[in-house]
Amino acid sequence: MGRSTFEGPILSGDNRFGPVRDVGYTDLVQTALLDFSVTAPGAYYGGGSGQFVASNNIPNSNAVIYTPQSGSYSQTGPTKASAPTADATNLVYRGVVFYLPYSSNITDVILDIGTVPKDSAGTPVAVSAIQPYVSNNFATSTGVYATFSNISSPAAQRYTATFVGSQLTNSNATLQDFQNLQPGQQPSWFSQVVVTLAMTTTAAGLSSGQVEMTIRYTQNDMNIGTSTTYPYGNFD
Repeated sequence: MGRSTFEGPILSGDNRFGPVRDVGYTDLVQTALLDFSVTAPGAYYGGGSGQFVASNNIPNSNAVIYTPQSGSYSQTGPTKASAPTADATNLVYRGVVFYLPYSSNITDVILDIGTVPKDSAGTPVAVSAIQPYVSNNFATSTGVYATFSNISSPAAQRYTATFVGSQLTNSNATLQDFQNLQPGQQPSWFSQVVVTLAMTTTAAGLSSGQVEMTIRYTQNDMNIGTSTTYPYGNFD
């Protein structure tokens, strides 16, 4: 098995040139399995009070949430956003940060509960509700990318997001959130997708439970249909 990375969109299809083409974008997936019994970065680390997880470094590590720059370049680079709200009795925040190429197309956000999370009280009790938010920053209200219904009495099963109104527009071309930390490297801008899980508990913390977050997306080809590329519209 080999591992390769590519700078631009990955396309596939048999007939790449000519008036009739069957070329399409390749689906990309980022995922993070959160195990709330793991308290240190590595493997299936689930994050901690005031700290979300990034899966891109493999294994899970502490994430940086950047303050969205809204496309405004800064000589000093992006700034870090405020940390997620610390754990409190009855409400615990955990989450995942995904870094995508700017202007990606999000097609799915999936939450798989393998084992229902439990609190850290002396006799652990299962969380009574999980409200996910999908935004470009830490969120305690409706996100900019997708909507999850409040999961009351969570069960071990799959839950999927829906896209409405401006969320659909944003998901079709993800926002220009923060510039590359290495000037001159591609991509020049990243989109930041933060999945916040607001969990109703009976204590200030979690002791167990497994939740997997998955985002499925395609990297848009910004050159499709332009006159500066091949007649039928990209660099392949």
